[in-house]
Amino acid sequence: MSAQETSQAVQPPKLYNWNDIPREFVRRGIERAGLGGENVVLQFGWVEPGAALRPHQHDHEQIVLILEGECIYHVGGVPHQCTRGSFVRVPPHTEHYIEVTGTETVLNLDIFAPVPEPYAHLLAHQKAEWGA
Repeated sequence: MSAQETSQAVQPPKLYNWNDIPREFVRRGIERAGLGGENVVLQFGWVEPGAALRPHQHDHEQIVLILEGECIYHVGGVPHQCTRGSFVRVPPHTEHYIEVTGTETVLNLDIFAPVPEPYAHLLAHQKAEWGA
């Protein structure tokens, strides 16, 4: 194996904990971190009570899973009352946003496949796993 091939060797999969993944400040009351692979990204979002609402839409489909907390997840004008374990699908080009309704931080998991460009940088910390 050449030196170049050795430097690009794929590392074995690593165990992660969402509390240890590098977080990114999005705006007041919202942080995020990512984990995934070559073709999928899981975005962990920490949303604080009182975080400003920010309706938006994008070209990619999104699956949302609420891991902790209580919120209303608005999708296409429909409010979904969510608690731990709730899933909701956000179709492409559909306005959506999260509204924290409880007193604790909401931890949500967003799943995107393939990896949308605006989220690709969240995977930089684990690129060595697939030799990128």
